[in-house]
Amino acid sequence: MDPSEVEALIESELDAQAEVRRARGEHDDDHLTAVVVSPAFEGESLVAQHQLVYEALGEHMTRDIHALELKTYTPEEYEA
Repeated sequence: MDPSEVEALIESELDAQAEVRRARGEHDDDHLTAVVVSPAFEGESLVAQHQLVYEALGEHMTRDIHALELKTYTPEEYEA
């Protein structure tokens, strides 16, 4: 799955800004890394934040994406 497609899914489902890239050093197309900034993360634990991203990606997490390294931030955390 193309990183820009993953970005679009995350952004549309979470009212977020996302930057998705292929993981460095990985030869497979299904290993990605993402930075996601969303107000939806406010008050949520890190685990809950990651679950929101996985939910936004739905079945793509099991079919098209083998691994996703996530860094999640609220807008305030990202600005700091």
